[in-house]
Amino acid sequence: MSTRDRGFTMIELMMTVVVIAILATIAIASYRSSVLRAHRTDASTTLLRVSMAEEKYFLQNSQYTADLASAAPTGLGIGATSPLGYYTLAVIAGSTGSLATSWNVTASAIGDQLRDLPACLSMSIDDQGTRSPNDASGCWK
Repeated sequence: MSTRDRGFTMIELMMTVVVIAILATIAIASYRSSVLRAHRTDASTTLLRVSMAEEKYFLQNSQYTADLASAAPTGLGIGATSPLGYYTLAVIAGSTGSLATSWNVTASAIGDQLRDLPACLSMSIDDQGTRSPNDASGCWK
């Protein structure tokens, strides 16, 4: 007489659970990395927006401004944080040492974005279009 066992053994079930756990861990890590990279666009687009606003302000006032929050004609009307709230913004004098003739704007990560790559926690652009960290770092992509 032969008897047929039906179903799965405990070892087979545990192996399936282990494989699913490994796949889930890989998927979650990949997803988190993609989300942080997507949030970096909040910084890069905001920095480029500030860059354009500074040049417009300069054309109208013959000097640059550090006032991000106030509306024109005294400021840029952009605000101290990026639109999605992942970065804070700061404008300082650029390479000439005078805000009247040059500027540098920096976006610094806040909140969950602090888990991003160390090189990308602070991004900046100046009046010459120089980006930091440089394009090779991948932060601006």
